[in-house]
Amino acid sequence: MCGRYSFSVAKKTIQEELGDVEIPEPLECNFNVAPTQKGYVVSNDSPGKLQAFTWGLVPYWSREGRPDGRLINARMETIETKPSFRVPFRKRRCLVLADSFYEWEKKGKERLPFRILLKNEGLLVMAGIWDVWKQGDQSLYSFSIITTLPNQEVSVLHDRMPALLLDKEARTQWLEEDEPEPLLRLLESPPNDILKVYPVRPLVNRVSQNGPELHEGAG
Repeated sequence: MCGRYSFSVAKKTIQEELGDVEIPEPLECNFNVAPTQKGYVVSNDSPGKLQAFTWGLVPYWSREGRPDGRLINARMETIETKPSFRVPFRKRRCLVLADSFYEWEKKGKERLPFRILLKNEGLLVMAGIWDVWKQGDQSLYSFSIITTLPNQEVSVLHDRMPALLLDKEARTQWLEEDEPEPLLRLLESPPNDILKVYPVRPLVNRVSQNGPELHEGAG
């Protein structure tokens, strides 16, 4: 599962990693992105533009079109068959941009947070799907992060993790490929020994907390 992540990335870094994408002004940092909040994505229908979508997929066929945060993740094993995900998987995929994500370890009654990022501290690109709900003049663009089995570093904390797209080739293929089999291969567990994991202070447990201090190590 991925239930919280961080976006604090310089424009220069995004353009170095993704090419000459159009970046909105201002580019807003969020050190504690939570379900139903906005997150930055690059979608397959607008690959040259960074856009802010709502985290938590609202299917196009939803009656109310209300973001409730229930569909923040999509399991890669069932993404082809789940009614909410199968059309987006085929037709509406996106790159979800972050610098890191958070996971928790249970110790007794406590939930201890950890920050997980690339060892080189580069742009973290997670595989996502998106959808758009429309009614009259209203449009709601939303997304889910796809999860897969964890690699060695994450497995000590949780049995799921975001599917990562680690290079330009994988990111381009995720946006452009039409066949499901090569797409599913992109969602396999990432290699071991590419991530850095360290404990952070419990501040991140509260959605109201949002600042660079959330990246500081605990203790």
